Amino acid sequence: MTNDKRHLIPPSANNKSHDSFDDDEQQHNSANRDLVGSYRRTSFAYGEFRPTFIPGSPLSTSINTLPATERETMREQEQELLRDSVKNYGSYGTLPRPTTSSSNASLTSLGPPEFPEFLNERSRLLRETACWEEAVERGAIHTTYLREAKVVLQSAPLLYITFALQYSLTIASIFSAGRLGKDQLAGVSLGSMTATITGYAVYQGLTTALDTLCSQSYGSGNKTLVGLHLQRMVYFLFCVSVPIAIVWVYSEPILNAMVPEKELVAFASLYLRILTLGLPAYAMFESGKRFLQAQGLFMASTYVLLICAPFNAFLNYTLVWNPKIGLGFIGAPIAIVITEWLMALILFLYVKLIAGGECWGGFSKAGLRNWWPMINLAVPGLIMLEAEWLAFEILTLLASYWSTAHVAANSVISTTASLTFQLPFALSVAVSTRVANLLGATLGDSARTTARLGLIMAACVGLFNFALIMVFRRRIVTWFSDDPEVIRLYIGAVPLAATFQLFDAFGTCTAGLLRGQGRQHLGSYINLTAYYILALPIAFVLAFYWNWELVGLWTGVAFGLLFIAVVEVVIILRTNWDQVVDEAKTRVEHS
Repeated sequence: MTNDKRHLIPPSANNKSHDSFDDDEQQHNSANRDLVGSYRRTSFAYGEFRPTFIPGSPLSTSINTLPATERETMREQEQELLRDSVKNYGSYGTLPRPTTSSSNASLTSLGPPEFPEFLNERSRLLRETACWEEAVERGAIHTTYLREAKVVLQSAPLLYITFALQYSLTIASIFSAGRLGKDQLAGVSLGSMTATITGYAVYQGLTTALDTLCSQSYGSGNKTLVGLHLQRMVYFLFCVSVPIAIVWVYSEPILNAMVPEKELVAFASLYLRILTLGLPAYAMFESGKRFLQAQGLFMASTYVLLICAPFNAFLNYTLVWNPKIGLGFIGAPIAIVITEWLMALILFLYVKLIAGGECWGGFSKAGLRNWWPMINLAVPGLIMLEAEWLAFEILTLLASYWSTAHVAANSVISTTASLTFQLPFALSVAVSTRVANLLGATLGDSARTTARLGLIMAACVGLFNFALIMVFRRRIVTWFSDDPEVIRLYIGAVPLAATFQLFDAFGTCTAGLLRGQGRQHLGSYINLTAYYILALPIAFVLAFYWNWELVGLWTGVAFGLLFIAVVEVVIILRTNWDQVVDEAKTRVEHS
């Protein structure tokens, strides 16, 4: 079965539509090409194909009819886009029509000539449909900064809440264990950072491929392909979980070779061994989250975490601090494992019972084949994310060569930076999904507008984060530790973390735009260069040869983030959107 409109309209009707325009009016915008007779609505219009939405159509419809609420929402979205795109927008949304003898051809092309009663349909719905189809065929659909701001702001705050709540699982462990003592704080920080670099970042980096594959498939109208991409990713992550589990179970000798503080290693390795039990659940949750975000269901993961994050906090208190059943340090990772399985279960129930199931076509043997296109996108996404997070892990290891207080202070700085990072990261996912949807619908000009808007919003987010850290820096550190040495080291170095917030916001947003374009490989090259040729060498020299200690480490990070921001902003501004549209079409066709 196909969603392609060409299969629902006789060839004569298509030819008639093509003949209705003179040569000037047949010139489509190059970024919106190849739409004639085969347009599929993008996901921001909530649905798949248009033909079944024609009222009174006598054509056979063996495909699912859109529900009433979706039809109404779709109509409103399309008419709003038309108002932004066409200056002479009439009471029924009628576009300026060509002054040829066949000026009504675009209307009659909606149905075959042998059904005159269909041609005489004068309802508002039909006129709007004709208007929209003609606008798409003529390349007249363009968006505006205001419209894109509304769309992005509808999803970005929800994503921020989702990511902040998800990160709160780690923060709760650091907070609860940190209150047990300075050694426990340093140990859980080393363990959580190692878990992030060798496990969680791997899953998050690989699932960035779904930002491209699922979003572009959904934008093209091929819904069941979205579910097939989900299957492939989950199977792939299960395979990846095996080596991750081995590393975590045998982490103690590995960490002993790198960290001189043996007590820190004992706490960290214990933390990692317990976390191994939650790996499959985390893999399923991350994949399912991207699957739903591609459909515009940003609230789903938020609902899940609104339940699970408070439950995790309760578990941390009960398993770590409760005087009767508290287990001490070991209770922190146990709480995370229980919460991860609960997250995966609730997300599955959401898809099954509430929304998102229409993109699930059932289990298929095809999910075990054709992994290579997914891996081609997943590995660069992994490198792009791992390059950054591994650099932060190296900072933690370097800090361990001074004292436990340095490790603890550095972990609080990293936690602060990670928490503020969730805001630009939410923005990057929102613009990535939007751009991928638009490219899937071959609306390249609109994708360009969204990308430029994303850069403007990134600047605002970066300045906000800078102010937030500087204003509350003294209060933040006391949430994690009351040790005077830890507080002193934190206050001295955290202004560097505040300074690079603007660079980080630009770099994070542009990384999302590259994912939406399907060009993750560029981000991986840039991140590797920034962190391992610039940031870490500078950090090492300043910290150990100039004796700047933590200030030197974070100065190196600031230089690396500045390099990423400048290079990726230039790439986005110089993007050939025609070429990106072609690549998106090819990717969907070969999935």
